[in-house]
Amino acid sequence: MRVLVTGSAGRFGRSVVVALADAGHEVVGIDTAAGTPARALWLPADLTDLGEAFEVMTRFRPDAVVHLAAVATPFSRTDGLTFRVNTQLAFNVCEAAARTGVPKVVVASSPTVIGYGAPGGWTPAYLPIDEDHPTAPWNAYSLSKLVAEQVMASFARASDTHFAAIRPCFVVAPEEWEGAPTQSGHTIRERLDRPDVAGVSLFNYVDARDAADLVLTLVERMQEVPSGEVFFACAPDALAREPLAELLPQVIPSTAPFAACLTGASPAFSAARAGRLLGWQAKRSWRTEMGDI
Repeated sequence: MRVLVTGSAGRFGRSVVVALADAGHEVVGIDTAAGTPARALWLPADLTDLGEAFEVMTRFRPDAVVHLAAVATPFSRTDGLTFRVNTQLAFNVCEAAARTGVPKVVVASSPTVIGYGAPGGWTPAYLPIDEDHPTAPWNAYSLSKLVAEQVMASFARASDTHFAAIRPCFVVAPEEWEGAPTQSGHTIRERLDRPDVAGVSLFNYVDARDAADLVLTLVERMQEVPSGEVFFACAPDALAREPLAELLPQVIPSTAPFAACLTGASPAFSAARAGRLLGWQAKRSWRTEMGDI
């Protein structure tokens, strides 16, 4: 297939490009920044412009679109810009893809839609968190990602294009296991050493290559699941040395009534839906990549 990847130069996008190319697909990367792997044809385009989004779709006529382009982290830009850019990108990509007859579209969302880290406090409805957990965005970034999911769902209801969304947990690029700074500015070792850093996001994470494998699986098998489905992509364990049953209530006291079920290295987020419907599971953990340090 010819697969168009927006945000192809990002920490997640680079792994998606490689995974698709390794599987034999022709990849077209769309990103305003340089850095798209050479495995893809790269075109810089501003997809916040609906005309450019339509031009990209009509020029390449992809069999599938993977939409990753976004202001990638909370508070890295002004709130107004973050919300405007992320929601406009999601709408324009879905609109242009659906109207030009692209068969499949995967949209990247975020686990931040759940609402953890809210300054007024946050309490989970249950643990581990799955796709049915209530959403409660509290900042421009998490709100923009929930809107992107709703945009995706609306096009799934109204068009013949098959849509899905993924919520990749804290994405760790391959070089970050070796000590490169993560998207938060900390190293992985620092996140392990300081539970207060990783604890805000419930110690969630996923290797970029594993999340890319879920994208690849969706691109190849999307017709096997209902259009508009949402999937978490998370590692099989928590980014923590101690069990979350002990550690999580220390960092987020409101989780205490629910954390006891997180035995051993169990994570606070569940990827069971992707396993059940697509046979996907993450293969890498911080222990496989760094050792049990």
